[in-house]
Amino acid sequence: MSKLFRLVSILLLIVYLMNIQTGCANIIPPGGGPRDTIPPRLIVALPKDSAKNVTLNKITLTFDEFVEVKDAQTNLIVSPVPKNMPLVDYKLRNVSLKLKDSLEPNTTYTFDFGNSIKDVNEGNIAKNFSYVFSTGKTIDLNIFSGKVFLAETGKVDTTLIVLLHKNLSDTAIYKDRPRYYTRLDGKGNFTFRNLPEGSFAAFVLPNEYNKKYDDSTKLFAFADSLILINKNTKPVTFYAYEEVKRKIEIKSAPVEKPNPNSKTKKEDTRLRFGLSTEGGLQDLLTPGMDMLFNRKLKLFDSSKIILTDTNYRALKNYTVKLDTAKTKVSISYNWKADTQLRLIILKDAVADTSGVMLSKTDTLRFGTKKESDYGSLRIRFTNADLSKNPVLQIIQADKIVESIPITQKELFRKLFKPGDYDLRVLFDANKNGIWDSGNYKKRKQPEVVQLINKKLSIKPDWDNEIEVSF
Repeated sequence: MSKLFRLVSILLLIVYLMNIQTGCANIIPPGGGPRDTIPPRLIVALPKDSAKNVTLNKITLTFDEFVEVKDAQTNLIVSPVPKNMPLVDYKLRNVSLKLKDSLEPNTTYTFDFGNSIKDVNEGNIAKNFSYVFSTGKTIDLNIFSGKVFLAETGKVDTTLIVLLHKNLSDTAIYKDRPRYYTRLDGKGNFTFRNLPEGSFAAFVLPNEYNKKYDDSTKLFAFADSLILINKNTKPVTFYAYEEVKRKIEIKSAPVEKPNPNSKTKKEDTRLRFGLSTEGGLQDLLTPGMDMLFNRKLKLFDSSKIILTDTNYRALKNYTVKLDTAKTKVSISYNWKADTQLRLIILKDAVADTSGVMLSKTDTLRFGTKKESDYGSLRIRFTNADLSKNPVLQIIQADKIVESIPITQKELFRKLFKPGDYDLRVLFDANKNGIWDSGNYKKRKQPEVVQLINKKLSIKPDWDNEIEVSF
């Protein structure tokens, strides 16, 4: 028996005896140290990063730990844009790219992986990782940067990309793929790096496969003039717009087939309605109180819908109108604060398309809100250029609550509905009070809306004041 064999046998016996004495079935290693938060680091590249006179069609990037590439065909941006995307593979610490297209002479190539490279163990991302080489004697170092906003709202859409076309024809954006493109960051900023000198046409589009302006419902933006790329190129701001609003199709719910074994509920054939008041109180700032019917009306007699005081005396100067959809009747009146009223609806005032009338004459009791239910609003505008025809847009739940042309340095409202609001300013070039889209064929830029970085919070029975600068 060899000495090595005897030594191994003795060690195994010792481990066995220790397990018996301690009652342990498993030996658990001690816990590790702190979690790894360091992203993968490039240690070797072939050809090396920023190499010149490159002729190889295969690139190998070696990192200091095992890595993976997430959705390479989606996240990788190659500049200039190739006809065919390279094949990307990864294994252990290596990421390889096999180029399908022939390399252009005297051209700087960049491979922008964005945030797609991460380590295998902890998922740490090599943020904004890029690799550069040149087929010529120099590396292009020109930069073009700027911002992209949505013209109608002033917000940012990070799914958009900025494109540069070397073909300066007006129709290039319709039929050609761009020479270069880049993403937006979370704040709407973009940056092109390693660009050659020259003139380019610049556009903004959604990041779709063909990267062409082939649909007027797409978000789109264009630069008024050519972008001259050199070491002194200044930043540019784009305002993206939809020339034509996409129609949203509302799909009707599928019709359920009757179950012959179930008891069929008797259909409710009554004509019914509800009032638009809030807890039985009419909003002082809303001129119309609405009666909302459950079916379309065929018969409507406004003289049989009567607004009265608590003594049932008919009021004057109110109107009763049926809307075009024939399902809503609006009673408009100059409402007085903290007042009790009555609304009398005679049985034959309305009828649906089947001739069904109300089941009886009805009298509804309601009141109006108090002035203390509202807050006053005072907005002081600083640094406001009134020559740009600014219009204040007050927003709640992404809807415009009110648009107010700004004609002086201060706005005051005695009564304003409590709540939290966003503010933005429309620069109304044609003074029509609404936002107008752009048109590339006519070289018409959209009107611009600027977000105000202040929230408007209206408290009831409170003097609410705010300063706004734009």
